[in-house]
Amino acid sequence: MVEELEKPMAEEKEEKIPPVEDDEGPEEGEIVEESEETGSSSMGNPSKSLVTKHPLEHSWTFWFDNPSAKSKQVAWGSSIRPIYTFSTVEDFWGIYNNIHHPSKLAVGADFHCFKNKIEPKWEDPVCGNGGKWTVNLQRGKSDTSWLYTLLALIGEQFDYGDEICGAVVNVRARQEKIALWTKNAANETAQISIGKQWKDFLDYNDQTGFIFHEDAKKLDRAAKNRYTV
Repeated sequence: MVEELEKPMAEEKEEKIPPVEDDEGPEEGEIVEESEETGSSSMGNPSKSLVTKHPLEHSWTFWFDNPSAKSKQVAWGSSIRPIYTFSTVEDFWGIYNNIHHPSKLAVGADFHCFKNKIEPKWEDPVCGNGGKWTVNLQRGKSDTSWLYTLLALIGEQFDYGDEICGAVVNVRARQEKIALWTKNAANETAQISIGKQWKDFLDYNDQTGFIFHEDAKKLDRAAKNRYTV
């Protein structure tokens, strides 16, 4: 699976979301779907329609929280919306190459990738008793770490993969943060293993900490790290 997921970084080519012709253009992070005419073009080409796809162990969903929508939301999390669910290696690259990467997103944007049917919210029953590891990166410098995080997730590279809920990149004015959400914060052995492996995947040398969601809900920014690696 790792071989299928790995893609030479030199070959990556970021593609901008194509424009649409209606009055309102696509939001940042949004995919512009193909028209019926374009989407059906492969029907007459057997070589395209018979391409073998490589299934992932889990289906995953990209979610986007638009900063302009966030300012108008009534309740926290109400502006987060799912963008696309994928379940094969090929579908992942198809979507990844047609969305803005973190360095191109507006300040205030949050972009998530979670296992399908798990919402990136504390209120989700799968996430409720969990927590998150967080790494901090300079503004505009998170693209590679975000990609490596996604590949580790969908490629099932963590020893405690069942503990993983998903990941989110937060774009802020002075920095970008990537957080890895897990299910059972009290399972210290699993959380320490996940934190150490993630740092290895990213080649991240600074200390990173793990915060319980329960602490974050009660204490907000005053919440302290329970584990560090």
